[in-house]
Amino acid sequence: MFIRVKATFALLSLLSSATLIAATTCNITNPCPSSAPCCSEFGFCGTGNFCLGGCNPFASRALDSCMPEPVCQNAEHTFPDLSRIHSNATYFGGNATAWDWVVDKGNIINTNSSGGELALLLTETNGGTRISSTRYVHYAKITAKLKTGRWGGVVTAFITMSDIKDEIDWEFPGTATTEAQTNFFWQGVIPEKTDGTTEKGLTDTFENYHDYTIDWKPDSLTFLIDDKAVRTVQRSDTIGSDGVSRFPSTPSRIQLSIWPAGISSSPPGTIEWSGGMINWNDPDYTAAGHFQTLVKSVAVVCQDPSPPAANVTSYVYGINSSSLTPGISFSDLTTINGALGGKGLNSAWMTFTPAI
Repeated sequence: MFIRVKATFALLSLLSSATLIAATTCNITNPCPSSAPCCSEFGFCGTGNFCLGGCNPFASRALDSCMPEPVCQNAEHTFPDLSRIHSNATYFGGNATAWDWVVDKGNIINTNSSGGELALLLTETNGGTRISSTRYVHYAKITAKLKTGRWGGVVTAFITMSDIKDEIDWEFPGTATTEAQTNFFWQGVIPEKTDGTTEKGLTDTFENYHDYTIDWKPDSLTFLIDDKAVRTVQRSDTIGSDGVSRFPSTPSRIQLSIWPAGISSSPPGTIEWSGGMINWNDPDYTAAGHFQTLVKSVAVVCQDPSPPAANVTSYVYGINSSSLTPGISFSDLTTINGALGGKGLNSAWMTFTPAI
């Protein structure tokens, strides 16, 4: 079992916006008021961008307060430039046709050291960088070709994250450049019978590109490195004594990040797991002015249980869903914020086609 905590990175994201600090808090037992119906991924109520990616339908005013989630599309994302990446998620309007990725926080640059790649930057002042896909995946085979960091306390991550905290992870802590760690969560909780694992014996992950794959299907989850399966979990393995399957099952964004675990505000276990405190005098840092993770490409093959019809634009949570068994449906509703004045959505004009 390994320790993996993202609280520090999330908190730093929060602190970057004073408007979030002043907002009303929300959770599943304390939903948002009608004046600010959308519960952001950080647990604060609001309108506008609060209703977009990460908006938690179970902690919002209603299941349909959040904007519909842009439906999955097969894609091969490369980064010859930054033209498909929106530089600030706060101002992203939900148009997944115009943008493939948004920068949630931090800084990115484009490099051409091997034909064009995306660099996610970590500095002592920026608190790390995270980008999210504008489109969601509801089961998919996703492959990220990337190079990790190699510095104690600096964590590279490639994950999927749903709005109710279903999560699938590849993570690369600190100086462990011959290892890769896998994990997954169900609504923010690690199922006891399927705790994280560590894959060892890789050629140096800082010096060499590897393909890291999440093959997420309705009944199984397989992690692959360079097309070789290293771990498979069956949905049936996650069924508890109550009969509930604790398996990721809700539409998720793809996220790539580099974040500072080795800082004084992190828990001791997180610092130890990540390789110790960050050395801001490291020669790599002083020479470049930052630490970085390099991403060459991200390939997405959608694996929705029922392929969507041509007019489908989005995923929505069903009105009668529960926190244990959320219902997900296809929709032809817009994903672009502002269509209803940025106040969230109204169930009166929803029509559903089951997605599962």
